[in-house]
Amino acid sequence: MTAIKENFSLKKFNTFGVDVSCRYFAEIGSEQDIQNLIADDKYNRQQKFVLGGGSNILFTKNFDGIVLHDRFEGIGVVSVDEDYAFVKAGAGEAWHELVLYCLGKNFGGVENLSLIPGFVGAAPIQNIGAYGEELKNVFHSLTAIDLSTGEPKVFSADECRFGYRDSIFKREAKNKYIITDVTLRLNKKPVINTTYGAIEKELEHMNVTSPTIGDVSNAVIKIRSSKLPDPKVIGNCGSFFKNPTIPIEKYDRLQHVFPDLVAYPAQGNAMKLSAGWMIEKCGWKGKRNGNVGMHKDQALVLVNYGGATGRELLQHAAEVQKSVKESFGIIMEAEVNVL
Repeated sequence: MTAIKENFSLKKFNTFGVDVSCRYFAEIGSEQDIQNLIADDKYNRQQKFVLGGGSNILFTKNFDGIVLHDRFEGIGVVSVDEDYAFVKAGAGEAWHELVLYCLGKNFGGVENLSLIPGFVGAAPIQNIGAYGEELKNVFHSLTAIDLSTGEPKVFSADECRFGYRDSIFKREAKNKYIITDVTLRLNKKPVINTTYGAIEKELEHMNVTSPTIGDVSNAVIKIRSSKLPDPKVIGNCGSFFKNPTIPIEKYDRLQHVFPDLVAYPAQGNAMKLSAGWMIEKCGWKGKRNGNVGMHKDQALVLVNYGGATGRELLQHAAEVQKSVKESFGIIMEAEVNVL
């Protein structure tokens, strides 16, 4: 039987470092582990929450149910053809380890997603993205197990319904499945993308004129390391809010009032605003309230300086949201899952 722990502390299992606990906790690393849980009515009837690396969750209270810690392991090449390599990784692997594996084989497509925290299984849930790339651009399929029946199901990209930091797993399929593995389709002849953010400037600083995917990865790592605090040092989940997307007509009106407004073109005749810029403009960058604040180097990062509760962090985030709405008429959505 899968080992079940009771009244288990989740403080070390969320990068905010919030001190909460769950009624039951189980490490899940095989289909048999799921079958065991389903066969036991005591646990099967519990509310379930699937937890990966804990880098995108804000716990505001104890969880009165069973937390399933996704620990499916393994990374390997499934198949190759003339143009692409298909790489499968267990959902419990660290995302950046998968990136390094792909770089080591010169498979392109994930280099811009270097150093994103969390597990592989969270990548499709969030449709993770950074520096002009999103997971959906390299995603092929995933396998997930239905937590009510124990049956495995393969999801295609279309079935995942990817959106901006969004997927079916954040909506109607939320906590109904546990992802076991993810398969990526990667370029054997990599196409370099350095157009977004500060990558080109960083490559110039590195004296790189003809970048490889390894160079792009190193540039992204340097940029992220310079801007984002290490969760091992100070509790955080990286970017707390999504960058809002607005119609270009509304952007034009805002830009008339705020000439230095930072934004990027988005699909559908729209513009994606920099949430970090707006938060900084409202005076929140580096501002601290007790054990909570927005980071001094990146206004988009909500931080726990130590000892803050989830409710205190959420209240601070709400105050930031209110301030941005009052100043810009923009409603910011949390990128982080709140429980």
